[in-house]
Parts: sequence; structure tokens; C-alpha cells
Amino acid sequence: MALSAFFSRLKDGLQRSRQKLSESIGAVFTRRRLDDAALAELEDLLIAADLGPAAAERIIAGFRRTRFGKEVTSEEIRVALAEEISSLLAPVAQPLTIEPAHRPHVVLMVGVNGTGKTTTIGKLAQQYREAGLRAMLVAGDTFRAAAVEQLDVWGRRTGAEVIAGPPGADPAGLAFDALGRAREAGADVLLIDTAGRLHNKTALMQELAKIVRVLKKQVPSAPHSVVLVLDATTGQNALAQVRVFREMVAVTGLIVTKLDGSARGGVVVALAETFGLPVHAVGVGERAEDLRPFDPQEFARGLVEE
Repeated sequence: MALSAFFSRLKDGLQRSRQKLSESIGAVFTRRRLDDAALAELEDLLIAADLGPAAAERIIAGFRRTRFGKEVTSEEIRVALAEEISSLLAPVAQPLTIEPAHRPHVVLMVGVNGTGKTTTIGKLAQQYREAGLRAMLVAGDTFRAAAVEQLDVWGRRTGAEVIAGPPGADPAGLAFDALGRAREAGADVLLIDTAGRLHNKTALMQELAKIVRVLKKQVPSAPHSVVLVLDATTGQNALAQVRVFREMVAVTGLIVTKLDGSARGGVVVALAETFGLPVHAVGVGERAEDLRPFDPQEFARGLVEE
């Protein structure tokens, strides 16, 4: 899929988020002087659009510096807002780079069940295959048969070997064996699926810590990436998920899925401002090409501009 086509999908996906924000801006700004009252209203709109208080405050500070006291239209506000959001997002837009020196580059995928974690692994596997890389997949959510079956489907589709154990097998032992097999096979990347059952946080924390510990016994630098997959439709709850998973494991980056079904796309801005973690990619559909590296300008335009 060409990048322009992906932007079109992204913009379509962000329609509900954009509509929510754009209608509010249109109602407040027809032609109006950007004074304290107007800025306060705009800040409230940004918070309501899931950008979060910290990001809203930062954006309003930028407006205050550059446009305070000027007559503005809703269109001018939207264009300026896209610029401010793009500037805020630019530092976190970092692709998930697979380092050939690691071979395999070990990616531990974490996240709450239902965020699209297993599907994201499959999409990445397909993209790596198209890039000429050999990927191996580990079905580490051993207690959820559907996750193992789903990964197996993606494995057949992408030609990637899927390493799975019997139901209820020890995920850490499975990851350890998989790393050994990936090294022997000369795989470029090893993608490890994990459980995401937060109802028993202590058990999950111990499980993830054990996986990391056993991987390091074999390759001290592994895992090389720990990617947290977040569902955009959860809005501000995504921030709580980042906090929880960072307590458990050293998260190195984020992938945000399901932007096509969300009126809460602004949460990506809140994530960037709150945590500053790399946002590797965003997803707007079910196909492998619907997951693409995060582009701050395209995202900002899709979120704000009509």
C-alpha cells in the first residue's frame, strides 16, 4: 500500500476523532480574538478530545506565544493545531528497527488481551518477510488457545515458523527454547507473544520477569525491544496500561492499534506527552499493510484538518 493510500486510510480511521474535535472548534471559533477566554475553551476542547491535560497545556502555551490577541478563524485554528500536535509528536515517532547484529533481534510483545497484540505480531512478521527478513514467532500466551491458533494462522500465511507448547506450558521455558532454535536457524527476528491477563497482576508480573530473566541467560542483551500494544478505543485507560506494564517490564516502545474504530485518537498525543516513549507504528485495519510506521505530520493532519 502506498503511503498516500495509507494516509487516506488513516484519515478515514480518524474521522470520528477528527469530527469530535473539529465540530467543537467550529462552534467556538467562527472569527474570534484569541484571548484568555478563548484559550481556556480551546484547552477544554483538547482535554475532551483525549489529548490529556499536559499536552493541552503545552499546546495552549504555544498558541499563547504565537497568536495571542489575534483574530482567528476555525480553519486557522485547525491548521495551527495540526502544526502544534505534529511538533509534539515528532520526538516519539521512531520505527521499530531490527538490528542485524543481534540475529535474532528479540522482540517481546506485551499488552492487555484484546488490544490486537497477536494480530500485530502477525502483521510485523509479514512485513519483515516482504523486507527479506526471516522471522520466527513464539506463542507465549500458552493458556489462551485462541491466541496460539491465531498465531499459527499468521505463521502459515507469512511462512514464519511458529513455536508453541502444550496448553498451559511454561512461557519462559518456551521462550528460552525458541531463542535457541532461532539462533541455530539464523533467524533475523524473534517475536514473542505474551499473556495480558491483568486481573492477576502479580502472576503476570512474575511471568514476564521470568521470561526476561531466562532470555538473558542465553543472550544477555535480550530482549532487544519490549513493545507494548495499546488499543486506541480505550482512550485515557491506555495511559493506565502503560503505567502498569512499565512496573512489570522495561517497555521500550509502543504500537497503537484500532485507530479506525476510535473517537479517541487524541490519546496518542497524551501518550507522547506523558511518557515520551517511542511510538513505532499505528494500525487502522486488519490487513498487514494497515500497520505502518508512525508519521507525526500525517497523524496530526488526520486528527485535526477537515
